[in-house]
Amino acid sequence: MKPIVVVLLDGLGDRAYPELDGRSANEAAATPQLDGFCARGSNGLLWPLGPGRAPSSERAHWHMLGYEDSEFPGRAVFEARGWRRDVDADAVYAFAALRPAVMRDGAMWITGRPTDEDGPVCDLLFGGVSRADVDGLLFTLNHPRRGEAILRIDGGASPAVSDTDPFFRDRDPVLRPRSRAAGAGRTARAAEAWTRWVTKTLSEHSLNRTRSRKGLDPFCVITLKWWGQALPTWRFPERHGLEGALIGGSPFLGGLARTVGLEPVELGESDDPGADLSTRLGRARELLDEGATFVFSHQKATDEAGHTKRPAAKVDAIESIDSAVAQLAEPPFSDAVVCITGDHATPASPEVIHSGDPVPFSIVGPGVRADDVDAFGESFQRGGILGHLRGEDVMPVLLNAADRPLFAGSRPGVDPHGAGHPLSPQPLAWN
Repeated sequence: MKPIVVVLLDGLGDRAYPELDGRSANEAAATPQLDGFCARGSNGLLWPLGPGRAPSSERAHWHMLGYEDSEFPGRAVFEARGWRRDVDADAVYAFAALRPAVMRDGAMWITGRPTDEDGPVCDLLFGGVSRADVDGLLFTLNHPRRGEAILRIDGGASPAVSDTDPFFRDRDPVLRPRSRAAGAGRTARAAEAWTRWVTKTLSEHSLNRTRSRKGLDPFCVITLKWWGQALPTWRFPERHGLEGALIGGSPFLGGLARTVGLEPVELGESDDPGADLSTRLGRARELLDEGATFVFSHQKATDEAGHTKRPAAKVDAIESIDSAVAQLAEPPFSDAVVCITGDHATPASPEVIHSGDPVPFSIVGPGVRADDVDAFGESFQRGGILGHLRGEDVMPVLLNAADRPLFAGSRPGVDPHGAGHPLSPQPLAWN
């Protein structure tokens, strides 16, 4: 059986642009190595959550790793675990962000975010509102980094509460938290009361009075988003029969790895995407040599290029990555099943963050059939043998290519969602 390597390029999917002659950045980029990779394997398009559905990275990753919505704990849980904070099943968590804000027409509008230089001020401000009891719910802030924290709520809270973070700070003010399910009303009301108390307390803080005298907007609002609660989760080895690691550069990815039972490997990124991918593949090579049967490598560069809203920037990022792809034709990758894809589309077009467009998907490995696709990009790979896939199809397709498919209807494992053979079947002991 063959190991599996996933090279995930965040936000890889794209749209077509007039300035690229009606092509996407993937199609317009000069990518001889990616073209060759596609020519050696099976190709298709991936809809992480389904056609037209624009996924967040955490939702897309969750589905692609073979987990379902009913098992999803919420990104705040990943963030907390990524910062190595204790996560208890009876507590609720939200991602909290300290932001400068001003009052306009009776609503509070976010005007920016803290800089590195604001770190000490943020620490002191968080300290003034780090703990509060609201309607029998205990709100506790754990401050992991500049202007950002994990909010823990104890006392029987519900995670089914809407975000207060406006996301588009030029479109909406700070939002009122609302109940998203029966039984969440108490938590939503308490979250609103807590937010109002925080804003009043921080507005009166001497540090913010000093900022106001200097003509700077006060850090007086803490927004909340990504609500969640830890849930029972089948570990990746028990679900798929694979052990390995997740390589990434953010607390979210480290927390995701810890949640599903993969080894988190932290590797940051520079302004050279090609060098970063080469470093990731070097670490993946070491992991395979050490016996890993699954390595997932995440890289952010293509997503960040899409967020510039300049198609040429995304073309540059993809072309920079291309040269490192040549390593995938060498051992130990040549003896593994290797997949190159993305988690969602981040079009380099105005007014869209993520979109529901498909993502290129290609796998190569011993025994993997080569189809007629010989170029990298959405319009080329749509004609591949794999057709159109959804996120939940990714692990079954990879496990099948690696000679690890679960023989449906025969010898099912204890995990009803498993797509591959369990890691260690337990024999019946005879005494």
